Amino acid sequence: MDEIIIEGGVALSGDLAISGSKNAVLPLMVAGLLSDEKLILRGTPRLADTRTLANVLRELGAEVEEFGNGPGEGLSVHVPHFTSTTASYEFVSKMRASFWVLGPLLARAGQAQVSLPGGCAIGTRPVDLYLKGLAAMGAEIDVEGGYVNARADAGLMGARLDMPFVSVGATHVLMMAATLAKGETIITNAAMEPEVVDVAHCLVAMGAKIDGIGTRILTIQGVEKLHGADHIVTRDRIEAGAFALAVAASHGDVRLTGIDEIALGALVPAMRLAGAELTPENTADGPALRVRGPQGRALATSVTTEPYPGFATDLQAPFMGLMCCATGVSRIRETIFENRFMHVQELARLGADITLQGDTAIVTGVDELRGAPVMATDLRASMTLVIAGLMAQGTTRISRVYHLDRGYERLEEKLSACGARIWRETV
Repeated sequence: MDEIIIEGGVALSGDLAISGSKNAVLPLMVAGLLSDEKLILRGTPRLADTRTLANVLRELGAEVEEFGNGPGEGLSVHVPHFTSTTASYEFVSKMRASFWVLGPLLARAGQAQVSLPGGCAIGTRPVDLYLKGLAAMGAEIDVEGGYVNARADAGLMGARLDMPFVSVGATHVLMMAATLAKGETIITNAAMEPEVVDVAHCLVAMGAKIDGIGTRILTIQGVEKLHGADHIVTRDRIEAGAFALAVAASHGDVRLTGIDEIALGALVPAMRLAGAELTPENTADGPALRVRGPQGRALATSVTTEPYPGFATDLQAPFMGLMCCATGVSRIRETIFENRFMHVQELARLGADITLQGDTAIVTGVDELRGAPVMATDLRASMTLVIAGLMAQGTTRISRVYHLDRGYERLEEKLSACGARIWRETV
């Protein structure tokens, strides 16, 4: 088992390239099931989650291949025909996004048997919206023995799908299913996250007819068949946000390349209130964002997580890391997932002063953190411990780093290139 060791107290500096988006590449890989032609995805990150999903797709008959000599150059998904329409518990239980194959399987094959999902233990995250939406499109659905058994022998039919709350996963699944449904599908209260927009653009490149991309109302005209496409994956705004917070926490000065401030949504004004400087730049290779940390302690800043363009739930934990040593008291409210404060007890081991009151963490900034052994509890919480370790005096040792490997590509390499004293050991 690997551990990550950090000797804190170094201000990060230099350039740091942002990888392709984890939250986009997973549904994009699933979208490859909608066509019997090859879908090429460029700029994909190399992650544990992409490897897990590749195994799920291969179980269904997909040919999934990585290409390129360097990290994250690309992969392709080709499904000439399905060898199975069952996504087993063995793989789906490891990662929630695997469940998304349900929509494309039903749309193209007319049947699916998919294990109920697993993934990070950050809340219940029910799949009711997915199932109700597909049922409204004519699918017969039965849940038995931990599996969703679904059939649409006559094909899916267009429908009006009014979602009671915003769900990224449900938007992905229902949008993909609707591309091959007969007639028109309208999805209201759809997610607007950049990753949803990226998937929609890829589907259009494959021949789908989608209006309202980037708004709360999607209108999809079903087509008989989708073809292959060659698509560049959007950059990872969550990785960019986490690195921006790491720079601010270390009082560093780093240019993040491949990303602009628009993608970071509400994080940008929150970081500016906390005393960081974020300056958009243009380079020969595209947009960049220069981040300078505050010269002294950050200023306490309160945030509430909301669907995009609000403050991203995936950045709640990393932002709390910055607030641990801020001047004053910040209130961080989590409204998306009910169990996303498991990192609090680990931050306390480093000396943080945090009190939980229902859906709100009250963070009283301390003068400094002290290195200690800590344990990652989920993907985004693990990045929080990295940020805290960069701030802390002394040595921080993080165990269960397989959580980090699910969503951050070459983390130690990227931070080391910016001066961080960080490395991995096998214990």
